[in-house]
Amino acid sequence: MNKNLLINTSKEVRKNIIDMIHSAKSGHPGGSLSCADIITYLFFEKMNIDVNYPKMESRDRFVLSKGHAAPALYSVLGEKGFFNKIEFNGLRKTGALLQGHPDSKHVPGVDVSTGSLGQGISNAVGMALGLRLSNENSKVYCLLGDGEIQEGLVWEATMCAAHYKLNNLVAILDYNGLQIDGKNDDVMRISPVKEKFESFGWHVLSCDGHNYEEIDKAFKAADEVKDKPVMIIAKTIKGKGVSFMENQAGWHGQAPNDEQRDLAIKEIESLEV
Repeated sequence: MNKNLLINTSKEVRKNIIDMIHSAKSGHPGGSLSCADIITYLFFEKMNIDVNYPKMESRDRFVLSKGHAAPALYSVLGEKGFFNKIEFNGLRKTGALLQGHPDSKHVPGVDVSTGSLGQGISNAVGMALGLRLSNENSKVYCLLGDGEIQEGLVWEATMCAAHYKLNNLVAILDYNGLQIDGKNDDVMRISPVKEKFESFGWHVLSCDGHNYEEIDKAFKAADEVKDKPVMIIAKTIKGKGVSFMENQAGWHGQAPNDEQRDLAIKEIESLEV
């Protein structure tokens, strides 16, 4: 693992997220920043992908089930070279490539269009089943938000994945403890998360979602699981990297103004990790 590459890339990813949402004057910075390190790791370290052949059959798949965090995915895809980074300027603008939620029909590197919470993990289960039927060795990685697992559809998909022993499916929970209306525990308590997924037949791992050594260790451990789908519970900080956004539910869906944008970029550039 090239830790320095991942750290430097994640800083660029975070700056892109802030700039995109600032330019669009709308978007979801909190949850995009919390999952930035996880998506960076997947695309720059873990997944079998080729920017020149984004639809190659043997590729690993990524599903952003928490589709509102699209700026994080777009930022990583742009840094990886799937499209020209000038497209960042068009986030959420009519006719632009990058819309408010991922669009697999138009954006290279996006495997599934997502938006309605709970549906992404269901798509991921179907993709994993399809890959097995096609005798492909590829894996499906699916990132969920913690508030998202309040959706019943998530648990139907979770039950299905365990029933078919989809060991080619790895889900990651962006566990930052907050959602649009406040703390998860106040809106609809989701704990105990580990025990719930285990009771549904999943192998559960955990890591610090901002520590690349821990992230790498968790994904390598997931590779060793042979008879179950895997859930990696990644403990994260909503708004990670921008002090005034960190652990603030109000930054779930709020764009920074000019002054806040400049301060956020300055803080990200000075991050020591």
